[in-house]
Amino acid sequence: QEQLVESGGGLVQAGGSLRLSCAASGRTFSNYAMGWFRQAPGKEREFIAAISRSGGSTTYADSVKGRFTISRNNVMYTAFLQMNSLKPEDTAVYYCAARRTTRSGTFTYGYDYWGQGTQVTVAS
Repeated sequence: QEQLVESGGGLVQAGGSLRLSCAASGRTFSNYAMGWFRQAPGKEREFIAAISRSGGSTTYADSVKGRFTISRNNVMYTAFLQMNSLKPEDTAVYYCAARRTTRSGTFTYGYDYWGQGTQVTVAS
């Protein structure tokens, strides 16, 4: 079973940046496609970004395209979410997720393991 731990959240002013990290527990990290999701108060959890097992393919939600960048380091067993030009509407709890797959693509659903979440608050 893969355990995921997010870090890097916090309070930032609008227009600022944050970099979230997601550390995985196992050496099988490269067997998982990774994704980032977020959930704002009173709203459903939404897909933000996904990256393939190798890191060669990425997918983004329209709401973050051009501002957020997902990446991964399979040697360090870690995924990242670089968030630039943050807006107050980006305020949410951010979760990373892992999906075990033999396929090379990205996924917006069907994740097997989830982290505990990290709070991101963007002040206006």
